Amino acid sequence: MAISDWPKTERPRERLLALGAAVLSDAELLAIFLRVGLKGKSAVDLARELIGHFGSLNRLFAASEVEFSSIPGMGPAKFAQLQAVLEMSRRALGEEMKEGDVFATPGAVRDYLKLHLSGLAHEVFFALWLDAQNRLIVAEELFRGSLTQTSVYPREVVKQALWHNAAAVVLAHNHPSGVSEPSSADQSLTRELKQALALVDVRVVDHFIVAGQCQPLSFAERGLL
Repeated sequence: MAISDWPKTERPRERLLALGAAVLSDAELLAIFLRVGLKGKSAVDLARELIGHFGSLNRLFAASEVEFSSIPGMGPAKFAQLQAVLEMSRRALGEEMKEGDVFATPGAVRDYLKLHLSGLAHEVFFALWLDAQNRLIVAEELFRGSLTQTSVYPREVVKQALWHNAAAVVLAHNHPSGVSEPSSADQSLTRELKQALALVDVRVVDHFIVAGQCQPLSFAERGLL
């Protein structure tokens, strides 16, 4: 049955307008983006299949054009639309962090990192460079690695800190395995970076690990800094 044949109180778009986006399921939100389904499938059915195929929204968002377009009914146009929506979300969160102390809205930092790092099939080491008022100067990918590891060079991290004239930094990396627990190597690297950056008066205020669907793990909250 097409969504247009559903009772108005059950249609995703009408429910969003009446009750707000937060009450909708992942599939319903994605269905609004898709707009239409396929023959014999509503947009909600198709949305459920997409999420089921990739395993989660984050993995769907991280899919390549080839992977995304391999699903019947999807293609380059829909892929481009999805990437545009994701980039607008990243930029909106980035603007929020540039306007004030990033730690006044800690959820924005976690959401921003999840949008960038969650669902990736390879490890990425990321930095949020901050000014003296903890406002975001720039977010950048510093290193990219394989499925299981990334080589991080403290000297290059220090160079970037000086280049951006940063006063502080939030470090982050992802675990494609989905396990957020920090390894001994993660902890050792964090200590090494903290010591190296202290030599140029740059504070490491936190280090996050992004993995799976859980909230990014904070080294500061764990007492690991």
